[in-house]
Amino acid sequence: MRLPRHPVFWLIAWIAWGGTLWWLSSASREIPGTQDIVNFDKLCHFGYFFGGAGLFSAFVYRLRPAKPDWGTLFALCMLAGMAMGRLDEWHQMSVPNRSGNDINDFLADMTGTLCGALVFRRLHRWVG
Repeated sequence: MRLPRHPVFWLIAWIAWGGTLWWLSSASREIPGTQDIVNFDKLCHFGYFFGGAGLFSAFVYRLRPAKPDWGTLFALCMLAGMAMGRLDEWHQMSVPNRSGNDINDFLADMTGTLCGALVFRRLHRWVG
């Protein structure tokens, strides 16, 4: 299965991912039935940023697919994940019934970003 090759596709997908994150973070209600699941929100943060890292990794990879610099790719993914995670926590401070600046949410974001970039390293041939 081959996915789109043009880097702009992956950048637009990542920007759409960020817009969806903003929209989801604007909700001041909880998902019904999840209150009893311990650390469910951390799992959501991890999973969402895992996906975001995959999209951003594909963008960076497609800029130089013939000779990828994996160190730069990981560093850029982590910086992008950090920026989005920090923006998300800042945004949540202004949403009623939400708590922002939660270090554990941010750590889940960063862990998801790292894992997403590492998994992409193994699966990059699908966008190659």
